[in-house]
Amino acid sequence: MQIRNILITGGSGKIGKNVLPELVAAGYCVRAIQHEAPITLPGVDTMEGDLGDPALAPKAIEDMDAVIHLANVKECRETFMRTNVQGTFQLLDACKNSGHIKQFIQAGSDARAGIYFSPRPNPLDETFPHSAYPGYYAFSKVLEETMCEQYRIQYKLPITVLRFSWVYDEDDILAHATLLPPHFGVPTWRDLAHTPEQKEFFEKGIDAVACMVHPDGKPCIRHVVSIRDVVHGVLQAVGNQSAIGAAFAIAAPSAFAYDVMSEYASRKLDIPVVRFVNEIAHDFQHSLAKSRSILGYNPQCDIFRIVDDAVAFRKSGRQRSPLKYPG
Repeated sequence: MQIRNILITGGSGKIGKNVLPELVAAGYCVRAIQHEAPITLPGVDTMEGDLGDPALAPKAIEDMDAVIHLANVKECRETFMRTNVQGTFQLLDACKNSGHIKQFIQAGSDARAGIYFSPRPNPLDETFPHSAYPGYYAFSKVLEETMCEQYRIQYKLPITVLRFSWVYDEDDILAHATLLPPHFGVPTWRDLAHTPEQKEFFEKGIDAVACMVHPDGKPCIRHVVSIRDVVHGVLQAVGNQSAIGAAFAIAAPSAFAYDVMSEYASRKLDIPVVRFVNEIAHDFQHSLAKSRSILGYNPQCDIFRIVDDAVAFRKSGRQRSPLKYPG
């Protein structure tokens, strides 16, 4: 499958801003839909517009061979339906009507499988049914994938779905795991502080690394992914004939346990570890067998590499990118 011209949505987002330069470096001609944040990367043709506008998609896909659809909003009741659902529909329908799109890559999410909030005792593979956890974002991811499935079945649209785990970039893992701001993702550690010793860290503004454990004392287990591996997964999918008509898990080489992560981050940052009991968290991990064997996905960033990258980011003095959603 020959892919040369690619339309990308969400080019200024966490994934998009990292994928764009790699696509350009790989020799693709890239057009990016620009909505709020400007995209100034040399070699990228930008087009202003709102995905909810039905007139945008037909114009945006003109002369394109492929679409990488990354744009979405998170927990915003007022906009998620227009951007995530209607925007995805407009793109799919325009691609169907055009007849010239060779591949449509949809950004999926493991949120569609209800991870963390629901018991998932076995490794999750791509056959696990849609069963999102509560929230507009997870709900929209199920709707987006359902539309993709039906456009593939009804109209033979060549669709690839990449189901990203929670994506870590910059110092996200430290923003999540440490007690001082910025706070990133769930849980909120202050809400789990019940003992005087735990509360003292927040009252006095003392930093520490959180070790999340179950009521029985066992460390919680979670499966996330580095932005480096996400970019690798996207590049592996583009133009990959074997990826057409399938969904793939994009996650780190393995899940991590909070005790291992917290001890390692504690040594790197020279701050203590604090244990927090979480009564609602459920362990989960993903099977990467399909992604490895069919997509050629070969993730490199385990939790130690993710922490190392975050520490290096902080030492560099760079500022975190602004996020509209704390997770």
